[in-house]
Amino acid sequence: MDCQEILSHIDHTLLKPTATWADIQALCQEAVTCRTATVCIPASYLEQARAAFPGLALCTVIGFPLGYTTTQAKCAEAADAVIKGADEVDMVVNLGWVKDGLFDQVTREIAAVKAACGGRPLKVIVETCYLTREEKIALCGCVTRGGADYIKTSTGFGTAGATLEDVELFREHIGPGVSIKAAGGVKTEADLVAFLEAGCSRIGTSSAVKLLTGGQAGTY
Repeated sequence: MDCQEILSHIDHTLLKPTATWADIQALCQEAVTCRTATVCIPASYLEQARAAFPGLALCTVIGFPLGYTTTQAKCAEAADAVIKGADEVDMVVNLGWVKDGLFDQVTREIAAVKAACGGRPLKVIVETCYLTREEKIALCGCVTRGGADYIKTSTGFGTAGATLEDVELFREHIGPGVSIKAAGGVKTEADLVAFLEAGCSRIGTSSAVKLLTGGQAGTY
């Protein structure tokens, strides 16, 4: 697998709390140069990024990173992100609902946010580090029934990130219309290749561009 093929699956990501517009501009320029799938950036920078980089695919996050904002708030965030220029949206599930076994409620929220995205792809972050195997399987069903486009392993802000074991479990239990995004802890070129070969369509990371161009891994 060559470097450009790997980069074409990367959501080049900068979500640190102190990210400045200069940081976002540098990220976007790297993405344009290296032809990554998207950049994943805070929603507050979408309008500036859309104006400065009109041909670049923009992804943002909502209900991030904890997931317990209300469904109405998540829908408002998603709709506003689309207006501001988002091409893709990554949402965090309500983990409290998961722990309470309220999977129908989780599914309804996913469906509502998907509708608010206006046809844009929706990725659902399930934060695997906090989940049992049974909860992960149940969430595969929620993501599928809710009409989302991707199930995503992690925010990068939890206690651990993506694992190959979770990707394999997702592959067994998601519907045919759902893809997999790995995020958090993908730090080496070998990691990138392994997750793509395991079945991921996207990888969210701050590290890929630097790793594949001779630099040091990032923090996400």
